[in-house]
Amino acid sequence: MDLLADVLAVGGVRGTAGARIEAGGTWGMSWQVMGAAAFYAITSGTAWLSLREHEPRQLMPGDVVLLPGGTPHALSSAPGLPTPSCPRCDEAMAHGSVLRLGADEVQTHILGASYEYDPTVSTQVMATLPRVLHIRADNGGTCLDDTVRLLSRELAYPQVATTFVLNRLVDILLVQLLRVWLAQRPDESRGTWLSVLTDPVISVALAKLHQEPARAWTTESLATELTISRSTLTRRFRAVTGAAPADYLTRWRMDLAAVRLRDTDDTLDAIARSVGYTSVYAFSRAFRRSRSQAPGQFRAATRAS
Repeated sequence: MDLLADVLAVGGVRGTAGARIEAGGTWGMSWQVMGAAAFYAITSGTAWLSLREHEPRQLMPGDVVLLPGGTPHALSSAPGLPTPSCPRCDEAMAHGSVLRLGADEVQTHILGASYEYDPTVSTQVMATLPRVLHIRADNGGTCLDDTVRLLSRELAYPQVATTFVLNRLVDILLVQLLRVWLAQRPDESRGTWLSVLTDPVISVALAKLHQEPARAWTTESLATELTISRSTLTRRFRAVTGAAPADYLTRWRMDLAAVRLRDTDDTLDAIARSVGYTSVYAFSRAFRRSRSQAPGQFRAATRAS
């Protein structure tokens, strides 16, 4: 069981290559509202990223930046420059077109991308991350460097299906960015979902829950599988995830059920059994507590939207 892959898949995390920014001379732009996580890869030249309550940070060739919450931000050629809202930026990000900034010869190339994720899923990686993740190019020669170089070549020499390739590279970049960030800054991962991957006991515990969500798990049976005491499991599980094993399992089951309610025509009985409930009544009660809606109401509302 690959926990990260499982959570990203159930969470509906999908990347889309956005604006291809070409800038030269003096330039600046800002995004005040972002509907999804924002990502930038600097393929050549430099830029400055500014966020409220953060010092401006310089972005160098090969750097990648993730703003998981879509925080309002600005990019510019130097710190302190005016960064007006860019009326063309949202359209360029949506359609993957070239966004030309500044009047001088192009020196900076940036790929902007966005990541959407399912707001109905509570077990999200993105929602628990810090406001900004900045990985510099000098990160020890990881695969992240190689993927940014591939990205740079694809942008420089677009061919048939370039958009398709860029979107796949953006998905790969997210996983590689999270790998590097977790390896280089494990202390910063505390309080995020990724912290489970740094605990060898809890990562195995979660893998078992994810692998068999319908199994009649108890804290006792899970502890037995791990050959540790019930109290040790409870203490470590709560310290890492912020929840007891039973509470986490219920959240995960309701996330799986919510996705199936939205995306399939499976009966309530089939969905209930797939997540460990022997009756539709018991499942409906648990789902209503989790989502403040009955399963049928949730299905209708999510499909209507």
